[in-house]
Parts: sequence; C-alpha cells; structure tokens
Amino acid sequence: MLKTILLKIELTREFVFKFLKFGVVGFSGVFVNFGVTYVFKEWLKLNKYLSNILGFIFAATTNYIFNRLWTFQSSNPQIGVEYAKYFAISLVGLGLDTLTVYVLNGKLKWNFYLSKVFGVGVSTLWNFFGNLLFTFA
Repeated sequence: MLKTILLKIELTREFVFKFLKFGVVGFSGVFVNFGVTYVFKEWLKLNKYLSNILGFIFAATTNYIFNRLWTFQSSNPQIGVEYAKYFAISLVGLGLDTLTVYVLNGKLKWNFYLSKVFGVGVSTLWNFFGNLLFTFA
C-alpha cells in the first residue's frame, strides 16, 4: 500500500516537472517566434504573413529540439518521423489557439488579449498531451 502511494506521488511529481519543462521550452519559443518574425519582416522586408509563418516554423523547430532533449529525453532514432509528428501537433495547436480567439473575441466579444490567454492555454494543453501521448510516447 505504501509503495503504491509513493509510486503515485513520484509519477505525479515527474508529470508536473515534465509539464513545467514543457512550459519553459514553450516560453522560449515565444522569443524565437517574435525574433525571427521581426528579422524577416523588418530587416529582410518580407511579407508580414510569410514572416509570421517563418517565425512559427523556427519556434516549432527549436521547441522540438529542446523538448526532445530536455523535456521528454527522447532517444528515438527516427528523428524525421518524430519531428513530423511534433510539427503536426503544433499545427493543430495553432489552429485551436486561433479558433479559441475567434470564438471568444470574434463571436462572444471578449477582450482580444483575454481571449488570447485562453487560446494559449488550450493550445498548450493540446500540445503537451499530444506530444506526451503521440510524439514522444
């Protein structure tokens, strides 16, 4: 009985720690996304939408690398397949974020930034569990 309880506590701690690491990596991705978008839009004078897409791609790629090495400690030799799964999860997360903002701000007339907070929350949960259960399972 005590062993079972201790095992559950340890698994819960590991889970929470993994989620926090995922959050740190995601937060770093915000800076990559904005930085790359800024460079392509302002310095290289590319179209703002193309710059935004490139920012997303760079951020998703660096997040994949950090999550592979640090958060999930993957040793899967099929890096291309794993990255494709990660990127697909990220694209769905982007869609969920956008849909949440559209519904809360566009339809329900919530404040845009409050809507964005909920959108980020929804996409973060999707991305974490999608990657935990699919990409790095």
